[in-house]
Amino acid sequence: MKPGCISCTLRLRLIISGSGCEIMKDLKILIITGLSGSGKSSAINALEDTGFFCVDNMPVVLLPKFLELRSGSISEVQKLALVMDVREKEFLEKYREIFDLLRNEGYHLEILFLEASEEVLLKRFSQTRRHHPVSRGKTLPESIRYERKQLALLREIADRIIDTSQHTVHELRDLVVKHAYRDARAERIQITVLSFGFKYGPPLEADLLIDVRFIPNPYFVSELKNLDGRNEQVQEFLKKWPETRAFLDQYLSLLVYLIPLYEKEGKSYLTIAVGCTGGRHRSVTIAEEIFTRLRGLNRTISLTHRDIDPNVA
Repeated sequence: MKPGCISCTLRLRLIISGSGCEIMKDLKILIITGLSGSGKSSAINALEDTGFFCVDNMPVVLLPKFLELRSGSISEVQKLALVMDVREKEFLEKYREIFDLLRNEGYHLEILFLEASEEVLLKRFSQTRRHHPVSRGKTLPESIRYERKQLALLREIADRIIDTSQHTVHELRDLVVKHAYRDARAERIQITVLSFGFKYGPPLEADLLIDVRFIPNPYFVSELKNLDGRNEQVQEFLKKWPETRAFLDQYLSLLVYLIPLYEKEGKSYLTIAVGCTGGRHRSVTIAEEIFTRLRGLNRTISLTHRDIDPNVA
């Protein structure tokens, strides 16, 4: 055993803890992390309100000791949520080693990574007038970009990523709670169909992204311009084109083929993004049709139109 070695120290603690450790391995451990200003405080507050034991800004090196203490007391706590991020100096250096070791020892540990666009983060910091935790002589935009770069590897190993740019506080709280309390025994994938406009930027959370700007645009038809893709007239206009019908049949066949394969590989969430220029006509109609057809697959599926309001940039 090497002096000061975190891995060795934790293994010794697990041996000493004995049967109490086995009890704690049934504990649900949710690590909430991500970019500063992305909504981590709102997320953990929501979980605390629904029965999670929550700790904000716990040093990652103390997590094994914390679990040891809880196991020694045969705690009644069954759901644990912790916010860990760059505010803690050793986090970036130590998180991978500690998370991997806990998982190897049988702990059920899940990483939820929250992020948002630079524009949204700038606005949030401006409103709260708080300093960015990694500023240290950097401008606010520089701090945001630096933190995003520092957390890139953590983002890659996260179990789920949530882009909070377009969510209100209430929507985010609801989303996090639904994620945390999802049926752990359910093996079927949860699908989100999302329409958007390329002029506002592609959605960062997209797993599959399809561009439907090859379909004739209702925007240039005077009686359809001010309607949106949920309107029956717009839908009839778009579906009359052979290329629209052929695309829908072929793309849905591809999705029906892919979804079980994603499930087989253990993917829990799938976001299917459909984009057109402004996100009001073509992408909305196509997303509506994809949503309707996929509902027959007996999966959990939701539909979101991100840019349907022309006043929202």
